Amino acid sequence: MFKTLFGSSPSKEPSATKEPSLLERLKAGVQKTRAGLMEKLEDAVSGRKEIDAEVLEELEYALITADIGSKTTAEILERIRERVARHLVGDAAELKGLIRQYLLEVLEATERPLPQVAEPPAVIMVVGVNGAGKTTSIGKLTRRLQSEGRSVLLCAADTFRAAAIEQLEVWAQRTGVDLIRQQPGSDPSAVMFDALQAGKARKIDYVIVDTAGRLHTKENLMAELQKMRRTAVRVIPGAPHEVLLVIEATTGQNGLEQARKFTESSEVTGIILTKLDGTAKGGVVVAISRELGLPIRYVGVGEQLDDLLPFEPANFVASLFD
Repeated sequence: MFKTLFGSSPSKEPSATKEPSLLERLKAGVQKTRAGLMEKLEDAVSGRKEIDAEVLEELEYALITADIGSKTTAEILERIRERVARHLVGDAAELKGLIRQYLLEVLEATERPLPQVAEPPAVIMVVGVNGAGKTTSIGKLTRRLQSEGRSVLLCAADTFRAAAIEQLEVWAQRTGVDLIRQQPGSDPSAVMFDALQAGKARKIDYVIVDTAGRLHTKENLMAELQKMRRTAVRVIPGAPHEVLLVIEATTGQNGLEQARKFTESSEVTGIILTKLDGTAKGGVVVAISRELGLPIRYVGVGEQLDDLLPFEPANFVASLFD
């Protein structure tokens, strides 16, 4: 059962055919990261009885190449050194368990409960740079919410590109939901205003707002996001209830700078990490959590409509180590 902005999602009838569990699907999605990380960890500790400088150097290499981040890697190594000095780690084989425990602590530390919405609609703004998979993620998120028994209305507030409206319209048709749109070049805040009014009138559970893909260096476009936030809260107190930043896992550490800038301008509340299945650097999940203090809400693990999975720290760590 998933947590939503309205509390727990309605129970679904069990399928006649057994479908892969979320953990099984996540394991498949992080296969490249798991293979690279675990192979390097095994190389570092295999046959070693003593934890010396060489072992620590190889552990550092394994963690850095998985894109776990220099800060988190340094903290893990420091914890290992402390425990070695206090004779709390018996041999090198125990190091994997220690690393696993610390990664889980990092991810759990940034978990935040979803804000609860007493009356619909809940408003989700989706932001990010061009090419990160923002519109596709909206389509997948729509299907995910529908699978939980929720109704969805889409808002085409990316009015800078005519193609963006058309792309979102395709996703609206694929998922069978309505789309609120205006002509290309229209004021995004005006489109959002219309969508939120429609959502209230129709008693829709979720209004998902697509925004223009923008570089975090474009101050005028970032200011537009702040204007949209002001519009949202005037129509629906407390809105937007979630601001989800879409980042490609394949960008690795470069995605951190994007996230910092977006967080400053649009008050991001969570991350959608796309294309996790296409990289061996899925450890960026940990780096984002540790360095930005933001929870990962969803991860994309494929190109199918249902390949957006809710993120759970314990499942993610288990998918890497089990």
